[in-house]
Amino acid sequence: MNDLPLASYHPKSMLRAPAHKVLRPRFPVVDMHNHSEWQGSWQVTNLDQLVAEMDKAGVVARVDLDGGNGDRLLRHLDFFRSRYPERFVVFASCDWAQHLPYDNFGERMAAELARSVKAGAEGLKVWKELGLTLRDNQGRVIAVDDERLVPLFETAADLNVPILIHFADPIAFFQPLDNHNERYEELMEHPDWHFYGDQFPPFDALQQQFARLLTRHPRTTFIGAHVASLAEDLRGTGQLLEGHPNLYVDIAARLAELGRQPYTAADFLTQYADRVVFGLDSWPADADEYRVYYRFLETRDEYFPYWADEDSPVGESGRWQIYGVGLEDDVLQKIYYANTVNIIPRLKAAVEAAQG
Repeated sequence: MNDLPLASYHPKSMLRAPAHKVLRPRFPVVDMHNHSEWQGSWQVTNLDQLVAEMDKAGVVARVDLDGGNGDRLLRHLDFFRSRYPERFVVFASCDWAQHLPYDNFGERMAAELARSVKAGAEGLKVWKELGLTLRDNQGRVIAVDDERLVPLFETAADLNVPILIHFADPIAFFQPLDNHNERYEELMEHPDWHFYGDQFPPFDALQQQFARLLTRHPRTTFIGAHVASLAEDLRGTGQLLEGHPNLYVDIAARLAELGRQPYTAADFLTQYADRVVFGLDSWPADADEYRVYYRFLETRDEYFPYWADEDSPVGESGRWQIYGVGLEDDVLQKIYYANTVNIIPRLKAAVEAAQG
């Protein structure tokens, strides 16, 4: 066994510690960050089955971030809201390919957002291609805070719709892919997630761009996806929140990062309880995946998997496990539903219906 490959090393913990199955959350949950498509292909084909899985998991409402615009948006709105209008919210997204060839792409995208909201979209999703890979007509990377996008972000404020923005990624994705990179296996599996090199801006530069964006648009409500891509530095996330009252963050797909720092995470989630929203970022949604989040948030269990698939010996993000933070009820209520209701008030009806 002296030459056991790392990929074949699947240690089993011998820890004998209390373990709790949290089948349903203590309070109704609104999932602020989820998807219905992957690379243009529908992942949700049976709406009744999705709703049944949501009911099983105690999820009363869900935000679909893949609405797109135009006819695609209309299809999403019809699919989700024709039968369950109180339980689904659809966000529009950016059609960069259509607008970037024009010098006034910001104005064009602002007009498109206005049309999407008129059609029924209730927010805008901006993906990480902004700041990383999108280039203008001169071949320059378009920064997160590019001034040409001012009309888009100001229109969101005028229309009173939030922007959920995923910029950057875990810090290790911007580091050399060597024997010191804690996400080595993940990046070997997904090389397109690796953003190290002169063709990409550094991680810190993206964070600075995002902070300037928040400062420039104080009337616009932003939700920073994945703890604003700063889950490894919660002190830094706290500074962002302190300096920008227009910012919320979601916890989607960041249990691996939050759960390995349970003391810091518990303090952060409690201190900024008014600014954190729940999200899963997994599709199609599975009740067991939600339950891992509930266990993390509601218990003080120790050293348990941050992934739901019991057949998988290791998690995708890294070879570690997590610890629960055991949050108080008032904090849980804010994260599970109250903060999202503040952002999208009409979801209050779904929460109240669940509460009886």
